[in-house]
Amino acid sequence: MKYIYSFLLLFVSCILFASNGRAYKIYTATGKKVSFEKMIKRLKKSDIVLFGEYHNNSLGHWLQLKVTESLGKDRILMLGAEMFEADNQLPLSQYVKGEISEEEFIATTRLWNNYATDYKPLVEYAKENGLDFIATNIPRKYASLVFKQGVESLDTLSFGEKKWIAPLPFPYNSELSGYKSMLTMFDSLHVNENLPKAQAIKDATMAHFIQKNYKKGNLFIHYNGSYHSNNREGIVWYLDFYNKELEVSTISMVTSDNVEQFSMKDKYLADFIIVIDEDVLKSY
Repeated sequence: MKYIYSFLLLFVSCILFASNGRAYKIYTATGKKVSFEKMIKRLKKSDIVLFGEYHNNSLGHWLQLKVTESLGKDRILMLGAEMFEADNQLPLSQYVKGEISEEEFIATTRLWNNYATDYKPLVEYAKENGLDFIATNIPRKYASLVFKQGVESLDTLSFGEKKWIAPLPFPYNSELSGYKSMLTMFDSLHVNENLPKAQAIKDATMAHFIQKNYKKGNLFIHYNGSYHSNNREGIVWYLDFYNKELEVSTISMVTSDNVEQFSMKDKYLADFIIVIDEDVLKSY
């Protein structure tokens, strides 16, 4: 009941903000304002939609649900998310199919701390509509292994463990801007050449499980941190490597103290950039 009440408050707040245009604005890649309806019309033509998020942005999560519901009116959907690690696919599938209870699902799945407020609505939407929900991310311990010991450490995994990561050896382009910038983003004590490679194995694994589970004629919506798909790098680069035939669209969110003004630094960040008021409620 607490979850439902909190979500309803957020739902009402978002509608009030959205109605007067103060909470968010949607822009095309070139910075042209576009309506929610026109964005949906364009996204409907895609095979894959990557919705890049800020993990703690409540309005962003509400918009994810609204985009999903809108696309689901005309397309058969499949959902997937960075927030579920691939080796948790079985309990996730069992839950959305109604084969186990929510209590069993929570007990057997490594859920993010903000699952109840931010991701549960998407899982429940899949459950209510009989949709597949794919756990796409590499188990955290394997990405950590790459950071600590390098890509070569993945060769030590068993055949069973390798089922939960991208096929090895996986390609890596060190010249992608997102990977290059990671080497200067953090304290030098916590940065080495393995950091962007640990990011890359996440991107490769998510792309692998998206394209592996994609069914022709469906629309696969994937929810991930914006950094994983910004500038059509990361997951997009790997999707293109695995299957060049897929039509991939991207959404990214940024925050600003003036949603009516588009920053040129965000140009081409994604096919659609959602500028959200920086004062919008955070879930943590």
